[in-house]
Amino acid sequence: MSRVLRVVAPLLLVAGVAAAETPSRFFVAGDGRLALVGTLGGGTVRVAYRRPDGGYDPAALAQVARALRSKDGATGPVEPRLVELLARVQAMTGGAPLTVVSGYRSPTYNAGLKSSGHRVASASLHTEGLAADVALPRAVLAPTWHRLRDLDCCGTGLYASQGFLHVDVGPARFWEAATSRVDENLSAGNARLFGRTDFDRYAAGDAIVVALHFLTTPPVRVARRARLVPESAGDPTDLRVADADGGDGGGDGCIEADAATRLRLTGAPPVGRARLVLSTCTPRAERTPAEVPVNVVEVR
Repeated sequence: MSRVLRVVAPLLLVAGVAAAETPSRFFVAGDGRLALVGTLGGGTVRVAYRRPDGGYDPAALAQVARALRSKDGATGPVEPRLVELLARVQAMTGGAPLTVVSGYRSPTYNAGLKSSGHRVASASLHTEGLAADVALPRAVLAPTWHRLRDLDCCGTGLYASQGFLHVDVGPARFWEAATSRVDENLSAGNARLFGRTDFDRYAAGDAIVVALHFLTTPPVRVARRARLVPESAGDPTDLRVADADGGDGGGDGCIEADAATRLRLTGAPPVGRARLVLSTCTPRAERTPAEVPVNVVEVR
């Protein structure tokens, strides 16, 4: 082997290992692979959804979306954040394919369930592609629920008699079938409005894209300044907020946002882990909060 090859080969090996070890951009994640038995049959879907460089494979995500499609046949959105959570659940439960009881629900299908007497939320995260119900063996059902609760990352509901676990990437909360309170319409009037970023980990200077969820009374007016509040000592930083699709939002210091709006936040310094907070403008519809909670992010 020539001297050049002797030098280059170890460098290529190190580069390959580094690429293979690129961490997920989400705090809660699996190993980059997921196997699902979908809602409408068709066998087991097995995908490698995360590439070695940390990016996501659109074709693999499309297969996951099809496995999670609504029982009326509609295929909805699938967020990488939910895919990572499902892969984490799969790892927690021994690695066997997850059997999906309910994935995406089209708004029409969800409304039909509710009108026929099923206990489903009107503003269900299933309709936004942010939730799934997975059947698990009895022996691991409750232990997995407790482990997800301990992660303090997401929503998880234990439906022991039905044999499944609800998981979603909404705010951290937990419940059992008897305490779900789905009949109380808790999200009415934007009361439980929250935001989710496209990733959890960013480099300083990266744009952070935020989508609004549980938006039951659109539109909501969002201020053009957000706060980034460090978990450690340090002063909050103001970030600029714009419509990611280029809308001007009315030009009065606020952006009119609906469920399709993506907000682009810029100006984040390297503060480590920090909490994001959006502010809403007056007049506010019904129970719209003055501040919209967003998940914690890490900026390096």
